[in-house]
Amino acid sequence: MRSFFSRVRMYIAFKLFSMKISQKIIFGVLAVVLVIGLYVWTTYNRILVNNENVNTQWSQVEAQYQRRFDLIPNLVESVRGILQQEQSVFIAIAEARTRYSGAVNINDKVQAANQMESALSRLLVIVENYPQLQSYQNVQDLMAQLEGTENRVSVERMRFNEIIRVYNLSVKRFPSRIVAGLFAFDERTYFEAAAGAETAPRVDLDLAPKNQ
Repeated sequence: MRSFFSRVRMYIAFKLFSMKISQKIIFGVLAVVLVIGLYVWTTYNRILVNNENVNTQWSQVEAQYQRRFDLIPNLVESVRGILQQEQSVFIAIAEARTRYSGAVNINDKVQAANQMESALSRLLVIVENYPQLQSYQNVQDLMAQLEGTENRVSVERMRFNEIIRVYNLSVKRFPSRIVAGLFAFDERTYFEAAAGAETAPRVDLDLAPKNQ
């Protein structure tokens, strides 16, 4: 009889021990799940904020481009009468404006902006070679405004690329790239300006006759 009760006590003790082990395992698993969930939540929010920062900064870049697009037609109209033989540059500017307006994503807009920078640089070079434009005060004013706009474009573009760098690091580094993959956060494209566009087009306000 004693042997029977002894075996019962041992069985109960074993069950209690097993239950304690199981509880520890369950609590351990729950703790791991909680930590992973907290990491995913904080990482997702961080990537989301970085992504929104990219979009916000791009709006700043676009604001400067819009100012540029507002100024260029006025400059074109001011010099078109004198630069009759330079129609190709006017066509290139019009095409770039149309392409930019129809762009549906940032990459397309960057390409259109680069096309505009190329055409604008050609226009400025042409204007410099026509000293008679010196007497046109509105041309001088527009070019001065354009110079300031080009400088702001360069500044905002550099800020945009820096924010892109921060965002891309957050979606490329391990282990945050796992979270980025789960929520379909992809790398964003840097603003790769056209060759020679890393500096603003030079606006020469001295329209005196050039020495030949």
